[in-house]
Amino acid sequence: MDIKALFNITYGLYVLSVKQGEKDNGCIVNSVMQVAEKPVRLAVSVSKQNLTCEMLKESGVFNLSCLTTEADFELFKRFGFQSGRDAEKFQGMSGLKRSENGLYYLSENTNAFLSGKVVEMSDLGTHMLFIAEVTDGEVLSDGWGCSYAYYQADIKPKPAPAKKKSWVCEVCGYVHEGEEVPDDFVCPICKHGKDAFRPA
Repeated sequence: MDIKALFNITYGLYVLSVKQGEKDNGCIVNSVMQVAEKPVRLAVSVSKQNLTCEMLKESGVFNLSCLTTEADFELFKRFGFQSGRDAEKFQGMSGLKRSENGLYYLSENTNAFLSGKVVEMSDLGTHMLFIAEVTDGEVLSDGWGCSYAYYQADIKPKPAPAKKKSWVCEVCGYVHEGEEVPDDFVCPICKHGKDAFRPA
């Protein structure tokens, strides 16, 4: 299967933030959809490998920061390419605010934030689907929403030409050097397998 076909599904990109006890955490998500109007409900899909998913299952509340095209790759690295098990993702950031639910949201490089309270969960195998009632929200700017396609074309760095034979992960841009990508290889950055790699 050509994984690029999935890139043509229209996705926005968001920072999903959670809090459990004294720990704040968050991750990049791209599967968010309004699924009901009265009451307003959202569906949010989160990888089960993420600490954010585990924390959301326990706490049941979250914020979504809707990223704009002004977001840079450093923001995606902070929330998408490291684990909250090893890093304090919000440490040292500017442009952070807390909403009424006590969770962080990003006030820069975003056009809105939404707060949600989980009312249903469904295990989808690799991901958990959370259905949540929207409890708060605010428009923050008139910036254009950052789509997944925009991220792939205009934010994610292009791999530098390699002298050795190399393979690039089409999801995150990681470059693997070697004659072949092993069948059991897992990208150390985004955790996708061999199928996500193409010759650089």
